[in-house]
Amino acid sequence: MSPESSPSAAELIFAAVSDALASGRGKPLVVGICGSQGSGKSTVCETLTTRLRQSGLSVANLSLDDLYLPLAERVKLSEAVHPLLRTRGVPGTHDVALGMKTLDALSRMETVHLPRFDKASDDRRPQREWDTVAGPAQLVLFEGWCVGARPQSDAALIQPVNELEATEDADGRWRRYVNASLAGDYRPLFARIDVLVLLAAPSFDVVLKWRMQQEHALRAQVQQAGGSARGVMSDAALARFIQHYERLTRHTLEEMPDRADLVIRLGDDRSVAGWRNSTIA
Repeated sequence: MSPESSPSAAELIFAAVSDALASGRGKPLVVGICGSQGSGKSTVCETLTTRLRQSGLSVANLSLDDLYLPLAERVKLSEAVHPLLRTRGVPGTHDVALGMKTLDALSRMETVHLPRFDKASDDRRPQREWDTVAGPAQLVLFEGWCVGARPQSDAALIQPVNELEATEDADGRWRRYVNASLAGDYRPLFARIDVLVLLAAPSFDVVLKWRMQQEHALRAQVQQAGGSARGVMSDAALARFIQHYERLTRHTLEEMPDRADLVIRLGDDRSVAGWRNSTIA
């Protein structure tokens, strides 16, 4: 099927969750959207939110990125466990308890504060700057690069997958901590997902290209606006940064397609190249 005749990722997700939304659930439907960096998760969620709200539904957006631990806490973690944990991103650098608390609040009739993280300052925004939604929500779009991911086997952790692991995690302590976090605290958070969607990149090799496209666009926007380039990474810094995500991204692309409710295969240009929807009998 050509990209011109394929439905969009947002349309496919809308179709996958429509029946569940129509069933009159007593709690929010949590749709987990997993996809590598640069795969278009945020854009898909924005499109979905607009369409769903136009249909009269109460929708909340929660990004795994907005659950990052504050910088000061990651610094402590880097000193106590491993220096690489100062860098946000991998399991073990999120406030899982805050995620659970937010999902719980979204099921109640109250004003819910949605956490927000400022990547420019690499720190959590003060609560007065968080978005708010009126609960209870009928649907929660929970997106992130490793949302719903499962840990690897101990044997899979032995060999480094890139230069970062080989030189900065030679003894495997960082990747074992990340894997243990995924097997521990993250399990109850990801268990809250009712419908799991995977935006599957054709391979990890395209992820750096996608992420550089995003960073170059951001750099151009900042320059055009005459603002500070603080928080915008150079190509070299970005190439190193991506290596933090490589192991788990490759693992997810291998194991998640067999269990996700909806798998959307993306082409090199992020267009929909194919899909499998197991939510439809």
